[in-house]
Amino acid sequence: MGAIGATTITTKPLATPEALEEQRLIRRMQMMMNMVMQVIAQDPMLTVDDASQMIADARTAALTMFPGKELAYDLIWKPRFQRLMLERFRIM
Repeated sequence: MGAIGATTITTKPLATPEALEEQRLIRRMQMMMNMVMQVIAQDPMLTVDDASQMIADARTAALTMFPGKELAYDLIWKPRFQRLMLERFRIM
């Protein structure tokens, strides 16, 4: 039988500087992508060409922050931008 009132203390491992930097970059990228999506969705003066250029620039910036993660971008962000363009401009 266990001792009455015994507690187990678990500690969270400290994050490495590399992990903290990656988390910072992820938050920065998410904020950037959300801002691009908001501008595309809400700016009535935005043209299809301007929106497409914004998406291309956001992709370039994301891949600069995370080199070699093209597949992740294509799986996560590309479908979101495609849906947004379809809703906003009735195109894909």
